[in-house]
Amino acid sequence: MRSTAQSLAKSKIRTRTALATAAVVAAVGTFTLGTFTAGVGVAQTGDENSRRGKVAEREIAALFDQWNAALQTGDPEKVADRYAPDAVLLPTALPKIRTDRAEIVDYFAHFLQKKPRGEKVRSVINILDRNSAIDAGLYRFYLTDPKTGVTKPLDARYTYEYEKRGGKWLIVNHHSSALPAEG
Repeated sequence: MRSTAQSLAKSKIRTRTALATAAVVAAVGTFTLGTFTAGVGVAQTGDENSRRGKVAEREIAALFDQWNAALQTGDPEKVADRYAPDAVLLPTALPKIRTDRAEIVDYFAHFLQKKPRGEKVRSVINILDRNSAIDAGLYRFYLTDPKTGVTKPLDARYTYEYEKRGGKWLIVNHHSSALPAEG
């Protein structure tokens, strides 16, 4: 009996040693450019991302806040500055697709009369590469009727496609549509 227990213990030790060795070999094999990959997780630090030029999700998330701040100025030109010259805007409530700066300015000249104040409800950010990303999700706008002064919320879906051009993040595609009733 005693030798069976000793053999079992030695077998467990050998198995653990083999597993530990395999883990070390796997770790060394996947350690590249300061990034350690284990399974599906990636251990990285923000400083390494910055040095390598990798875009962080928080950087993309902040672009909505900058766009929303441009809305708060009440100046359609400042809002249009957030868009690339060849951007496409599919606005929430109007059927016309806006495909140049003049059309985007025109849309916001009317939209800003409602004193929009936006907030994200849910956001899903996909970093495509160091110069492009997509932020899609749900947002809520508080819109004020210019005639009555009554403010009401409007829930909508959104997609912003961003590109970094000349060192500046710009919206190249913006789609917004009223959130449909559940169904």
